[in-house]
Amino acid sequence: MLSNQVGGDTVEARLTALDAAVDGLLDDDLTGLSRDDIVDVLQRLETSLRKAATVGHRLVVETTERMIPGHLGCRSVHDLLIGTLRISAADAARRVKGAKKTGTWHGLDGEEVEPKLPATAAAQRAGAIGPEHVAAVAKILRKVPYGVGFDEISVAEKILADAACSVTPEDLVKLGVHLLAYLAPDGDVPDEKERKRRRGLRIGKQGVDLMTPISGLLDPETRALLEPVLAKLARPGMNNPDDPDSPRGDVDSETLDRDALAKAAARDTRTAVQRNHDALNVALRQLLSSGVLGSHRGLPVTAILTMSVKQVEDETGVVTTASGGLVPIRDALRMAETAHPVLAIFDHHGRPLHLGRARRLASADQRLALIAASGGCTRPGCDAPATLTAVHHITEWQAGGPTDITNEDLACDACHALVHDGPGGWETRVAPAGSEHPGRTEWIPPPHIDPERTPRVNHRHHLGDLLSAALAHYRARRDTELREHRRRWLREPAGDTGDGEVP
Repeated sequence: MLSNQVGGDTVEARLTALDAAVDGLLDDDLTGLSRDDIVDVLQRLETSLRKAATVGHRLVVETTERMIPGHLGCRSVHDLLIGTLRISAADAARRVKGAKKTGTWHGLDGEEVEPKLPATAAAQRAGAIGPEHVAAVAKILRKVPYGVGFDEISVAEKILADAACSVTPEDLVKLGVHLLAYLAPDGDVPDEKERKRRRGLRIGKQGVDLMTPISGLLDPETRALLEPVLAKLARPGMNNPDDPDSPRGDVDSETLDRDALAKAAARDTRTAVQRNHDALNVALRQLLSSGVLGSHRGLPVTAILTMSVKQVEDETGVVTTASGGLVPIRDALRMAETAHPVLAIFDHHGRPLHLGRARRLASADQRLALIAASGGCTRPGCDAPATLTAVHHITEWQAGGPTDITNEDLACDACHALVHDGPGGWETRVAPAGSEHPGRTEWIPPPHIDPERTPRVNHRHHLGDLLSAALAHYRARRDTELREHRRRWLREPAGDTGDGEVP
């Protein structure tokens, strides 16, 4: 029983009601619930548990600020939680870390201090995210390079908190990797000399089970060349050794000049792992340029990179490959020197992007344009890169939708299958003019995910635009607050006095 201090009776009453509610749920017969009811109960219970985690953070704050562990002979809050709650050390550490990031602490004067992750704290208090989401946000922000401004970090935290409300913690971490790249495109990327030193590919000894381990570090260019090869050759059903009819790719070896090779070897100062790495780079270049791999989802198998005119002019930042990888702009420009140039024009005045009802399947030109415009699957929360997507008719072909660039976008196979008229099906549409993201593809979730069926867009592949817009909104709001603060303390009139003097 709680003591009869101020507020004790209220807390006691709430805990009693909570105990009674949980006991009631334990005794309730759930077999009579419909499928929709089961989903609704799961979601409501999860929301309550997430809110309860926030209450736990508040209690950790009270425990720490009142120095309760010391009074009870415990060395730390961690020891107190482990001893009193019989939880693991890892769970105790997670709760304390969560309280430090999202709890409302107090200064020496007793005033409340804003949480370190204010937007994340608000989302958890509302029950929209859980402790694992909080840990993911904190993990991402810890990796923000030194020198990134406070405004950018604040906006990034808000973007991550908003995204956490609709994605899993694992997807949030993936999103965070790309957000970090936009926050500091040249931040922690080693310079070219350093990347050359660290590159390497190590092929280990063959084991008794005939399996061979492989390890090392690939530079950004080699990874960008490798990813489309894997996307082509590692697809289900491709190069299957147990299936004699499975499709297979091959490339012929070139005839080597042995004398020239011996001379080159004499002056080669590279390590074995560096030579392995360079050999892979050459092999991938030959494989991609030979054409033996044919096409993948309607396009030749090659490295596709998307960059803006500003990036080309400034030669700074990173660009994204169709496989979802990141390549420093200087490496991308060097790769482009030997590439076949393709200009993606997003209207019918250039490459033919409007086919009407003449064809059902999208053209290669349309797919290139969609890769540059969308970057990957457009369903909210999905991080599938463009190489793993198909062209989706926003208004279905069966419903009269044309094969035009304005009625097409990218969707991976799994997400594409979610668009149907049956129970649990998603719908897609083009965001109308005047909406927050006009022209983008909106996905409308089924009622069991969102009873309001609010249209959503996927920001996963548009973090640069999202960050810029959020940062502009944040700074505009801050400037307004500063003006109001100045007016209040300096007693400035609401309008302009005309003489520039403060009365």
